[in-house]
Amino acid sequence: MLSLKRSSRTQATEPARIALVQGASRGLGLAMVAQLLADGRYAHVYATCRRPADAPELRDADSTGRLTILGLNLCEPETIADAAHAVGEKAERLDLLVNCSGILFDDEGMWPEKRLADVDAAAVSRAFQVNALGALLVAREFKAVLERGSNARFAAVSARVGSIGDNRKGGWYAYRASKAALNMMIRTLAIEWARLPRPIACFSLHPGTVETDLSLPFRRQLPLGQAVPVDRAAARLLKTLEDLAPEQTGGFFAYDGSAIEW
Repeated sequence: MLSLKRSSRTQATEPARIALVQGASRGLGLAMVAQLLADGRYAHVYATCRRPADAPELRDADSTGRLTILGLNLCEPETIADAAHAVGEKAERLDLLVNCSGILFDDEGMWPEKRLADVDAAAVSRAFQVNALGALLVAREFKAVLERGSNARFAAVSARVGSIGDNRKGGWYAYRASKAALNMMIRTLAIEWARLPRPIACFSLHPGTVETDLSLPFRRQLPLGQAVPVDRAAARLLKTLEDLAPEQTGGFFAYDGSAIEW
């Protein structure tokens, strides 16, 4: 793994943390927001999503005033810059940023391909924009506020199907390739950010099969119990992030902390 300098701050003197969850209006991101708000170590949580006005569950997630919701659309880079600017004006730092957004299918005909003939250029482009490039643009725009954090961590939710070495079934060209690209971007980012005066650790995370809208059409094919409730999935990803050592920056890890081959 990459070498990353440890902060001289001790756990005893660590200030209350500040976190941001990108893609927080539902599913895994929403569950992460709720659990971070329930964690007394976090003084404030920022949450971003495409349309905050259409996210009632997110708006209802907190009654303590410790949650700030901002609009951010990964397909509109200016909204990423605007959200980062807003956070930078209000928060002295970010200690944790988790990008949860991802797309596998939509209501406009995008669907995981079974064969080469199913590949659609527009769908592949959209998958790369949301699943790969979007996370990299988030990292770029939030770098300044993350760099001020205490042992800051940047994580992107990937998927095991993005592992080239683990691909034994084929298909799903756009999703597999975009998640593989995301993993490469995180690895490359980790190398750069390990050289910062205040290094930022970077991780790709596989959450397993989670009971979300993304997995719903495919869960009937799985053994009973393989898909886990979203609250459990969020808890084990946050625990994995907590347990990973700074020296493991740039790695691709499953929900239980085990390393996944590239």
